[in-house]
Amino acid sequence: MNLLKETLDVLKKNGKTEEDVLWCGSKDFWFTWEEFKKVADIIYDNGYGSPKVATDLVVVGKDFYLERHEYDGAEWWEIKVTPKKPEIHKEPVALTAGQADSLGFDVSCGWESLKTINGN
Repeated sequence: MNLLKETLDVLKKNGKTEEDVLWCGSKDFWFTWEEFKKVADIIYDNGYGSPKVATDLVVVGKDFYLERHEYDGAEWWEIKVTPKKPEIHKEPVALTAGQADSLGFDVSCGWESLKTINGN
């Protein structure tokens, strides 16, 4: 699955566009949609096993947000009500455990937070 294409498809399915996105990130730090797109155009295995995308990753819009969900490792986006934006801005270097591993960060095979995947 391509994370960026999956995200754009979910936005479209819910009557949203990338212009509706205000920020991306987690409860720990945020980054821009453009920063997200730079690292989200990646193929990951969204099938059964362990989740590969940061489990706390969100894409936040004016009145909505996309939240990651999984069952037995199969993962997807669900649309929710908007959360509070964190005070800390940090440009991400990774969104998946594989990207973090290739950067030398201490990660397992999945179930990682965005903070851990980005070396914190």
